[in-house]
Amino acid sequence: MSTETKVAVSTTMMATTHAFMTVAIAALAVPALSEYAAPPLVLAAAFVGGLAPDFDMLASHRKTLHFPVYFPVLAAGVLSAGFAAGSTPLVLAGVAVAAAAVHSLSDVFAGSPEAEPWNPTTDIAVYNHALGRWHRPRRYVRYSGAPEDFLLAAACVAVAVLSPATGVWADSALVALLTVTGLYTAARKHLTTIAATARSLLPVWVPTVSVTESEHGGSTLTIRFR
Repeated sequence: MSTETKVAVSTTMMATTHAFMTVAIAALAVPALSEYAAPPLVLAAAFVGGLAPDFDMLASHRKTLHFPVYFPVLAAGVLSAGFAAGSTPLVLAGVAVAAAAVHSLSDVFAGSPEAEPWNPTTDIAVYNHALGRWHRPRRYVRYSGAPEDFLLAAACVAVAVLSPATGVWADSALVALLTVTGLYTAARKHLTTIAATARSLLPVWVPTVSVTESEHGGSTLTIRFR
């Protein structure tokens, strides 16, 4: 008897890359925002907002929580209200929404979900609710964990770490996350083999994990209790 829990996994750009990108942008914007909110709060809001759209991996990925048109409009409105009122909560909310907008827009420049994303066959990137259609992928970042994905992540971390906005703890956390990102990049094309090998070596009472690629919805991470 087995019990399975399935979770969709992004196959376009790593979630950490999105988070690093938005943190780097926020770090550059901190001088203009510091009178409204403390730099650590601005960076945290950018990090959370940069990750947030990918929570739709549990629903319809790159559609349910990705809004390449509505997020920028909402961010402009919330930030304007925050600046006018001098409200820290509104400014932080605006930063988070702006980060989600950057995430949604940047997925247009990534790839599409594939059985083997390094051999693309489908032509969807991110859904545009305003137009009611999918944008095609530009494939500048071909898939999650591609070498160019890691290079982009590393560049964004460098920008954040070299800025005066981040402290020792933030720098250490970013570098640690970048290290994990590098390990994922190195293993990306071998995840299925690694999971199968690990499953064969584990005792029967230990849950096993396998990755199955689908043609239209990214990858599926399967946790099986044997």
